[in-house]
Amino acid sequence: MIDWRLPEMRFGMFLVWRRNLLVWRKLLIPSLLFNFGEPFLYLLGLGLGLGRFVGELGGLPYLTFLASGLIASSSMNTATFEGLFSVYTRMVPQQTYEGMLATPLEVDDIVAGEMLWCATKGLFSSSAILLVAFLLGAISHWQALLCIPLFFLTGLCFAGPAIMVASFSRSYDFFNYYVTLVLTPMFIFCGVFYPVATLPDFAQSVVRLLPLSHSIALIRPLATGQEISQVILHIGVLLAFALVSFYWAVVLVRRRLIQ
Repeated sequence: MIDWRLPEMRFGMFLVWRRNLLVWRKLLIPSLLFNFGEPFLYLLGLGLGLGRFVGELGGLPYLTFLASGLIASSSMNTATFEGLFSVYTRMVPQQTYEGMLATPLEVDDIVAGEMLWCATKGLFSSSAILLVAFLLGAISHWQALLCIPLFFLTGLCFAGPAIMVASFSRSYDFFNYYVTLVLTPMFIFCGVFYPVATLPDFAQSVVRLLPLSHSIALIRPLATGQEISQVILHIGVLLAFALVSFYWAVVLVRRRLIQ
């Protein structure tokens, strides 16, 4: 039977988070290179190259417009790949979770700790891109510092669905479905490269249901010093995605590890 109980928030989740942090410290350089490299290349190649032809977009220089979208999507991508590949590795090939469950830790602690860690890595990645954007002159407003908690919230929002996918995957290849059918469309259509308002009305309605759109709607105005609107709505949607996906991630991981 499937265990449908609500997850319990216990101190053990911080122990799982700390364990992942200590492991990550040993792989700091290659990890940062992977999470930081692709957005940096987008920023240079498209922001500086294509930006010369585009000029301004949404009242912003294209480099600034692109940078403010990439710092949001970087948190999404980093948290997602951590929740897919790293969680699956610890769950199946390494059987790390079986060792954890032999201690007082429970599945709820493991999943909560993994979500916190995914969000933390998303924060690291987006903060690095924010720093580069500042050094390139793409972002200079002091309000950009207020984006840092939103990097964590964005990562938390995408960690849960990734762990859900990892919980019923039978191989790494299965992740291609999620990346191709879910992650990449959000990256392309949710406003990273161009305003959502340029899409057809139906497409706009669909895109605005996706969490990355709400993350960008918060981060872009803060990063560029523009007026921000519907703050409660956007934060509420991100929190709802995080909480609902956390519950389902716990349920699915319980089924895989315990039954």
